[in-house]
Amino acid sequence: MSPLKAGLLPLYIKLYDDINPTWRKPLVAFIEKLIPRLKQLGVEIEAAPICCVESEFKTAVKALEGKGLDALITLHLAYSPSLESAAILAKTKLPIVVLDTTTDFAFGPDTTPDLIGSNHGIHGVQDMCNLLNRNGKTFAIEVGHWEKSDVLQRVADQVRAAKLAATLRTARVGLIGKPFVGMGDFSVPAAKLKRDLGVTTLQVTPLAVGRLLPNADNASVEVELASDRKAFNCKKLDPKAHRQATRINVALDRFIKKEKLSALTLNFQAVTKASGLPMMPFFGLCKAMAKGTGYAGEGDVLTAALVGSLMSVYPETSFTEMFCPDWKGGRIFMSHMGEINPSLAENPPALYLRKPWIFSDAEPPVSLGACFKPGKAIFVNLAPTRDGYNLITAPVTMVSGGKNIKFKHTIRGWMKPTLPLNDFLGEYSRAGGTHHAALVYGASLAALASFSQLMGFKFISIQKGC
Repeated sequence: MSPLKAGLLPLYIKLYDDINPTWRKPLVAFIEKLIPRLKQLGVEIEAAPICCVESEFKTAVKALEGKGLDALITLHLAYSPSLESAAILAKTKLPIVVLDTTTDFAFGPDTTPDLIGSNHGIHGVQDMCNLLNRNGKTFAIEVGHWEKSDVLQRVADQVRAAKLAATLRTARVGLIGKPFVGMGDFSVPAAKLKRDLGVTTLQVTPLAVGRLLPNADNASVEVELASDRKAFNCKKLDPKAHRQATRINVALDRFIKKEKLSALTLNFQAVTKASGLPMMPFFGLCKAMAKGTGYAGEGDVLTAALVGSLMSVYPETSFTEMFCPDWKGGRIFMSHMGEINPSLAENPPALYLRKPWIFSDAEPPVSLGACFKPGKAIFVNLAPTRDGYNLITAPVTMVSGGKNIKFKHTIRGWMKPTLPLNDFLGEYSRAGGTHHAALVYGASLAALASFSQLMGFKFISIQKGC
């Protein structure tokens, strides 16, 4: 995950410099207070010089556009005439987040008039936003006092939303094999995904990965094996099977890098003796998620792209699926054949040989036994609809898997929604939720809502009180 980066564009008025250049000084100090606050919230800042006139805005925005930023934050230090900046801001491809704040918290009858100069940027915001609207430039705006409200957190969430959208629009997903025949909920033609979302699909056969298999004694294989012995419980795994799986893991990693993939999806039915891959790479797919590559099963390009996008901002993300309702406990058993982001496991995952392997004539695959860690999370699904897409979210609690050894060789987790289970499942299907999804720890619903708006999705949050 690359760090969030935003530009900070301070707006000011030349008139004040002409009258008294020293009026800038406290405002420069104000900027210097904001930058570390935003950094604490996870946003690295590239600050432009204070700009007053069109030529300064043109130079500053052009420089910021070359910095690989996720968004551009505007900050009115005072009133700033909109015709100096609006046309330039309307043309930039950077998403704009308007930070509408002032230096002082109080401005009541007992305030001294000399504070007007550093606290009247709000009507500059109004002037600029009117022009942005008239020029057809979308923007986000967050309002509040920088120190006495959560406005900076909201600004950081807007930057996250911008990065999520940009990552999805530039997603490059490797589809190994063909989508599972008959699974219609996530089925969207590649051309439509490209047209609607910007997602590029690279469809290949398993041989594309098989060609990149290293020799069994390759140095990369030895490094991976040593790393696995520290990160996973390998005590009961056949060393030969572990080495074979590790060859595939290295090949998969090479394939992802070679094709510059942000996500990957693989239909297990495509892996056979004749396919070029010796076994289904469950282990390698899990490790790929831990490294930030999106994933979904069964040839689901749409969900893989979503998972990759979420991982660009929230690394504690995994592909998952609702499997079995626990009516008694008001929970849902979460699982899949052999895929989980292992960094989200409650305990160090165990590696085991999944045998017999009844789905093809390939070798029995090395798989993980792991349970999602307990804690707060958000369940996220991107569902195609007749008219577009729904981004369906639900705040959930993941509960401990306990010590039941019956599940030790299973990908598992127990998810408790805020609604009664029957209500939650009903609302989810009424919203068109698909059977593949993402589980995200540490995410912000506000950021996901803004991401949904940027992408033109309908945002649905299934939770108590909604």
